[in-house]
Amino acid sequence: MQGSRTILLLGATGTIGRATARALLDAGHRVTALVRAGADLKGLDGCTIIPGDVTAPGAVAAVLARHPADAVVSCLASRTGTPAQAWAIDHAANSAALQAAIAAGTRQFILLSAICVQKPMLAFQQAKLAFETELQAAPLTWSIVRPTAFFKSLSGQVARVAAGKPFVVFGDGRLTACTPISDRDLGRFLAQCLDDPAARNRIMPIGGPGPALTPRDQAAMLFQLTGRKPRLRHVPVALMDAIIAMLTLAGHLSPRLADKASLARIGRYYATESMLLHNPATGLPDARLTPAFGTDTLQDHYAALLRGDVADDRGAHAVF
Repeated sequence: MQGSRTILLLGATGTIGRATARALLDAGHRVTALVRAGADLKGLDGCTIIPGDVTAPGAVAAVLARHPADAVVSCLASRTGTPAQAWAIDHAANSAALQAAIAAGTRQFILLSAICVQKPMLAFQQAKLAFETELQAAPLTWSIVRPTAFFKSLSGQVARVAAGKPFVVFGDGRLTACTPISDRDLGRFLAQCLDDPAARNRIMPIGGPGPALTPRDQAAMLFQLTGRKPRLRHVPVALMDAIIAMLTLAGHLSPRLADKASLARIGRYYATESMLLHNPATGLPDARLTPAFGTDTLQDHYAALLRGDVADDRGAHAVF
């Protein structure tokens, strides 16, 4: 299956989708991208753009009928992770795309998932895991990629530290650790799955170059880069629990507050769970077992943000 092929890319307008499009094009593939009408097409030069709504019935099938693809690469992810959106995007949209791919004779499906499905406590994790199960049973070649953490998700405090404000940590700042991977490196990894025999019919956790970083480590990077005196503000996890309890109660009366409660639960999860591969012997996150890929580092990303070389592109990740 090696060589130049035609790829249908879903989720192309997200930051990881754009990076994946570039990696696919650089590898010599032809890329068709199904994107919402009016979406920002920056970074998608060289792709064949098909306007459409991936959640609309028959949307992917219609694209594959006119633009047959050798493989589908899905970078689809719900923007907020709230239950309704998660099941509509992370599960239903991917499921419809898979069925369309099978019907069209597409031979390969590459899925961008997340390492947090190892401990599925939230709706978006359960939705992702449900689709992973469907994909593994499908009659085509599949690869499931579970990245650890993204640079953009760890960049929310760059501006506040640069402004002289303290870096906020939960608990003692050592509750969690991760080996974050850049969009560019992740895009390259996804593209390589198309031709790598070792990636076929496999679930692959992946992080960036180590070592594993705690929030305290992230803070130390920013204080060093900005020349600011280290200042931490500690937030007890119990405070988050109290906020979640209040929002959950209020959510029985208001769908908007129910969504806020969901977002708060997502925030708590990321504040208390490490994004690393779990050791099967202990059930605990283990940095030594977490595969690494790429060359981009979080410190270099922080430096680029501070210089203004790259923009803060967290989008919905700002809630984390």
